[in-house]
Order: sequence, then C-alpha cells, then structure tokens
Amino acid sequence: MRVVAKFGGTSLGSGDRINRAADSVANAVEAGHEIAVVASAMGSTTDELLEDITFETDEADRAEIVSMGERTSVRMLKAALSSRGVNARFLEPGHPDWPVITNELGEVDVEETKRRAAAVAAELDGVVPIITGFLAEDHDGNVTTLGRGGSDTTAVMLGNYMDADEVVIVTDVEGVMTGDPRVVEGARNVGQITVDELRNLSFRGAEVVAPSALSYKSEALGVRVVHYQHGDLLTGGTRIEGQFENLIDMREEPLACLTVAGRAIRNRPGILSELATALRTEEINVDAVASGMDSVTFYVDVDVAETAEALLHEAVVADETLSSVTVDDPIAVIRVTGGELPNQPGVIQEVIAPLAAAGINIIDLITSATSVAVFVEWNGREDALEIIQGQFD
Repeated sequence: MRVVAKFGGTSLGSGDRINRAADSVANAVEAGHEIAVVASAMGSTTDELLEDITFETDEADRAEIVSMGERTSVRMLKAALSSRGVNARFLEPGHPDWPVITNELGEVDVEETKRRAAAVAAELDGVVPIITGFLAEDHDGNVTTLGRGGSDTTAVMLGNYMDADEVVIVTDVEGVMTGDPRVVEGARNVGQITVDELRNLSFRGAEVVAPSALSYKSEALGVRVVHYQHGDLLTGGTRIEGQFENLIDMREEPLACLTVAGRAIRNRPGILSELATALRTEEINVDAVASGMDSVTFYVDVDVAETAEALLHEAVVADETLSSVTVDDPIAVIRVTGGELPNQPGVIQEVIAPLAAAGINIIDLITSATSVAVFVEWNGREDALEIIQGQFD
C-alpha cells in the first residue's frame, strides 16, 4: 500500500515524539508499504518565527524565514529514520526533485506539480521522501507558501498526485470527535465522516484537517486522522469519505414558506424547538429554516402546507408571545454547493446581483460554510437557474 503520512507540529514537538513518528514510519516500511512523509514545523515554531518578524520585510524574505521550521523538521525525521536503517531523504524548496510548484499568481501549478510528484512516487519502492509541508517554490526558484494549514494541503495534494492509497494525518486529536473534549464530557471519536460534513465543521472552527486540503481529496483517495500516540499509520482514527462536488441543483418539487411572527422568537429559550416539534408530530419534513429578529420561517413540501399551517397556528394560539402564522407558496429553491465557495470573496454577490438585474425577486437566502440556497418564486425558477448556472460555469 502507498501511504502519505503527514506529521503535524504537535506530533513532532519533542525528541520523544519525533522518535515515535520515526518508529511508525519504520514499522510501515518494514511491513512492505511505500511511505512518503510530509512534515510540519516542530511545535509552534512557525508561529514563533512570525511573531519575531517585527520589522518590514517583503514576501520573499518572509517565506524564507518561516520555512526554517519545516526545514528543521525534515532533517530531524530523516536522521531518526536513518538511525533505524530506513533509506530516507529530505526534500525542500531548492532541491532538484522538489515537487510543489506555484505560478506567478502564487497558485499551485497543477500540471508541473503532478509531473514532479509522479517522479517522486516512482522512487518510493527504495526510499522514503520526507517533504516539507506548507512550502512551495515558484518557477524562478523563490520560496512560496500554501497558506494556513498548508501542510495538510501538501499531504492531501501529493497523496492525490502520487496515486497514493491513503493519506494519514497524524495530529494531537483522536480524529474527529463528537464534541470538543475540553468543553464537553463524554466526547468520543467518530469512526467515519464525509468530506462535506468535515468541511462545514472546519469552516466553523473545528481544527482537524485544513479546509484547503479537502478540495484535493478524490473519491478513491483514503484520508484518515489519527493521534500521534497511536503509533500505527495503518489503523485507527477517523476515516474521511467521499469528495467535493461542485453542484448547482434546483429542487424539483415546490415548497411552501410558513412564517411565524412574535417577540418570543428571540426572547424565550426553546421556542424554535417547540415549533419544530409541532411539525414533527405529523412527520412533516422541514427542508430549511430561516430566522429573523421576530420571526422564524419553515420551508416544507407544498402538499403538507395546510397541515403544517394548522399545527403552527395551534402553537401560536397557545402562546401569547407569538402573533401570527402566514403561508406563501409555491416557492422554488436553487442550491449552489462547492468546496471552494468559502474561499471566493464576493460569492454571495455573484449569486444575487444578476438575479436582481433580471428582475427576479429573492424570497430568502440561506448560507452555510459550503453552500448557498436561493429561494425564488416558482414561476421564475427556470430563469433563476439559468442565470446562476451561467455565473458559475
């Protein structure tokens, strides 16, 4: 099996942890597997270097300075592996076999990086390459960087381009947890999670795998997250499944828009749960929810709108802090989903501006970390879909 193992800064934060990392790599090599290693800077070296740059500097000098953390890590790991009889070599920007190349815009040159990554992969049968994470090199030989979380990006990208079976992210967490173990009791490891689920969590604060890395994951490429104390690159942790798909989809059936108004919406804990529970009693599925200062809107199938209205009306009558319920239908929803949406400044404007220019009224707009849902009048749905497709195509 061909594996790209990425060791995060915490997993290389001391001599003992470097020994543990080297043991896990040596054991996998001894078992007959092809291993490539991506190494982050030891501990918090990169942050410390950045904090020490209190003087004016250009981007080229800045990149050279912060690269020292990763350059040290690969040398430490190489030495530790060599002492275990493993044929290892380190690769850093400037090395003739360095794989990660960026263009004049600072973006990864995909074709050149694929070519170089394939050349590194061709030698995996006899040597373990230890590659500096986070760093890249432009066509003029200058050091560049891949941004925050760049070591994760290096690992998953190279795993993809080197035709690896799996990328193993070795870090200081047990994998993806059901909650933050520092905050909630009983948090446990999630055995598997989809790339879409993890991307949403990542953009909302979960520090497991850098969001930029997940866009390089293919369906065939396995990605796992394991704790550095686990000591085994080939088992355990959380398995990340699937791949991102950029998709523009319009719901085939119409929706009804039910809005409940009342000051309790923002003043009384549990009111949203009570309203949703009222719908649940008749097993009414809620397609989407939007809330405002003094109202909450539920989108449900048109054919259950009357039942839903009656249930919500009962809740309104029973609660003097709620005022009224109203229904509007039919409504269409168009969803734009894509792993790169959060990295596109102005993406919401790209959706709504051309619709406004065409005179299409937007009833509602609901966003998440990786999707935008646009609600429009049913009769204008085809025009809206065509405009949105044109924007993203």
